[in-house]
Amino acid sequence: MNVELREVHDSDLPVFFRQMNDPEALHMAAFVPKDPADRDAFDAHWAKIRSSADVVRTVLADGDVVGSAAVYGVPGEREVTYWVDRAYWGKGIATAALRALLTEVPERPLYARAASDNVGSLRVLEKCGFRAVATASGYASARGAEIEETVFLLEG
Repeated sequence: MNVELREVHDSDLPVFFRQMNDPEALHMAAFVPKDPADRDAFDAHWAKIRSSADVVRTVLADGDVVGSAAVYGVPGEREVTYWVDRAYWGKGIATAALRALLTEVPERPLYARAASDNVGSLRVLEKCGFRAVATASGYASARGAEIEETVFLLEG
């Protein structure tokens, strides 16, 4: 499968909104908006992201929009994030997308966070050279509870 990143187009947003409302994906991601079905909040969030200096990309697999990947935050504390449609999990797409993003954004250090029980995401980060440096707990709105998350670091 050919995985590429490109700028986010307006036509990607309905796909992202649908993906962000998959109950199984929400549970796995854990740390998601309070009400993922609030389209106005979703649109406002994406308008803010797209107008920022952050690097935000659409993930394409064989030309199909399958997710997003981004680097955001202040220098020295920037984090990566990614989302891949559940229909494409387990196919190496998140790993390929994150590797492409890391090539596009060479600054280091970069951080990442994932629910500690999200084995797939933990593996993606490790395959891309991130190492676990801490654990923390936080309220995961998708689960309605405090859960443990693993904090990762990618250095030079």
